[in-house]
Amino acid sequence: QVQLVESGGGSVQAGGSLRLSCAASGGTFSRFYMGWFRQVPGKERESVADISRFGVTTSYVDSVKGRFTISRDNAKNAVYLEMNSLKPEDTALYYCAARTDLHTKYNYWGQGTQVTVSS
Repeated sequence: QVQLVESGGGSVQAGGSLRLSCAASGGTFSRFYMGWFRQVPGKERESVADISRFGVTTSYVDSVKGRFTISRDNAKNAVYLEMNSLKPEDTALYYCAARTDLHTKYNYWGQGTQVTVSS
């Protein structure tokens, strides 16, 4: 079992930057593959970025490639999402998630942190 708490959301103008953090507790953090997702009301939750257990492999949805960077610090039990060149369409509730098996769905979720980008 792992608990996840996101922070770092807020309101920013287009072109600005934010850094989201996700603090994990209750498990051996390096056992977990981590991901960031986002959701807009009325739409399905979207996978934004994933990172492997030791940060060797990352992946991104096309719409954020070159602008967002996912990273993790296993010593601090944390995963981060650096977001640059933000666009109004990045506005969403952002969640971090964890799974212990690369071939299963994410089964641990945080409560989310709101990101609002104004034009």
